[in-house]
Amino acid sequence: MGRPLLLLSLVLVWATLAGCQRSRSPDAPLRLGYFPNLTHAQALVGDAEGTFAKALEPRKIEVKRFNAGPSAMEALLAGELDVTYVGTSPVINAFVRSKGAVHVVAGAASGGAELIVKDARGPADLRGKRVASPQLGNTQDIALRFWLRSHGLSTSTAGGGDVTIVPVPNPDILTLFQRGELAGAWVPEPWGARLIAEGGGHILVDERELWPKGAFATTVLAASSQALKVRRADVRAILSAHVALTERGRADPRRFAQEANAGFAHITGRALPEPILQDAFSRIELTADPMQRQLSVAAQHAAELGCLPRGDVTGRVDSTILDEVVSSRSAPP
Repeated sequence: MGRPLLLLSLVLVWATLAGCQRSRSPDAPLRLGYFPNLTHAQALVGDAEGTFAKALEPRKIEVKRFNAGPSAMEALLAGELDVTYVGTSPVINAFVRSKGAVHVVAGAASGGAELIVKDARGPADLRGKRVASPQLGNTQDIALRFWLRSHGLSTSTAGGGDVTIVPVPNPDILTLFQRGELAGAWVPEPWGARLIAEGGGHILVDERELWPKGAFATTVLAASSQALKVRRADVRAILSAHVALTERGRADPRRFAQEANAGFAHITGRALPEPILQDAFSRIELTADPMQRQLSVAAQHAAELGCLPRGDVTGRVDSTILDEVVSSRSAPP
């Protein structure tokens, strides 16, 4: 399937899903999504320690895990998720295509995404090569395509472009990279650090270098409009736990990285070696700031690539609950 036809099919699927969000009882378990990445560190710790479950008591929580953003957005628009940690490009895409059925409610992480390569020393060295991203249309996929385009290189997922983009799950990227079947990959942490330590790669692009002051939204917290309407108290409980976890992580990043690693090991069956863990976490900054300006730039990049229709993205961020949470935490006792 060619890229234009594939994108058209995604538009139709997402538009259909946005119109089919199922109404659920406010007493039903809240469903939270996230990925087993260090850029979702608050989710890794909050799930493993039961922080979210305690915040929601006496209501229950159901946790679902994904490899990349487009899959999580499909689940949220279909009514299978209420809140999810996700990258910026998929949530902006979902907001525009669903006409506002999903909103960013908080930030989660800045940084922690890189283009790791085997031998390339510049963009020209990737001509005629295969480079991976975690999923078609995810945040790293858009960043990779935009960076290559800015250096005059065309891309394709089926050959024919200057660089062939291979969208595969992060664990498979590591395997293919180790086998020498990929020239590089634009990935979130800890996969960047693993490609370096276990695959013999090096950083060609640290995405922080492409943004003013090195700040860009890698991960945000998104909620469906349905959840914001009928489960507002539950979303607030999740955000309250999220902000508390973010403050913990900022206060003691090294220890929080180890706590996130315990959650990562529970999911994957293998903890990251301490040097890889700390190398990966050194490039991540936890934050609850949704970074509205950076989200606008990300939307512009996706639109320029033809991955997102140009349209009004006003309202993509609903920070009212976050503002309430932050205000209540800073108010004197």
